[in-house]
Amino acid sequence: MSASIATRKIADRPPLGTPRPVDVHVGQRLRQRRTLLGMSQEKLGEAVNLTFQQIQKYERGANRIGASRLFQLGQVLDVSVSYFFEDMPGEVTKTRGDYAAPSATAELEAVQTADPMARRETLELVRAYYKIEDPKVRKRVFELTKSIANAAEGVED
Repeated sequence: MSASIATRKIADRPPLGTPRPVDVHVGQRLRQRRTLLGMSQEKLGEAVNLTFQQIQKYERGANRIGASRLFQLGQVLDVSVSYFFEDMPGEVTKTRGDYAAPSATAELEAVQTADPMARRETLELVRAYYKIEDPKVRKRVFELTKSIANAAEGVED
């Protein structure tokens, strides 16, 4: 490698601590699945012999998750490794693994958190809904929720 190419590669690097978009996405999928299962960061950390702080770093995308650790996390969370890469926005796939500029990382996080299925509130609502054991009661809660949403939009049932 010539000196100019090596110098350019170093100059093109973002500041330390700038996560790659794919790491941010994988971390958000990790958090989404953990939350959906009602598992704390501490419990997940214990299951894979890590601290909850390390789980936090993974979920933020601050630290990259190696292949064997990703496989281990998938086993604990009962998902395949491919789960962590599903629904990846185009912004991520366009980077080809490169670092994102801080503004691009913020844009990526905004796109992903705009998805209601990625929000903690949605995950907790779904978990609570399925804790209702009586199917008739669950159906009534579902109908009530739809009715309230339709009334808020001015739509009649």
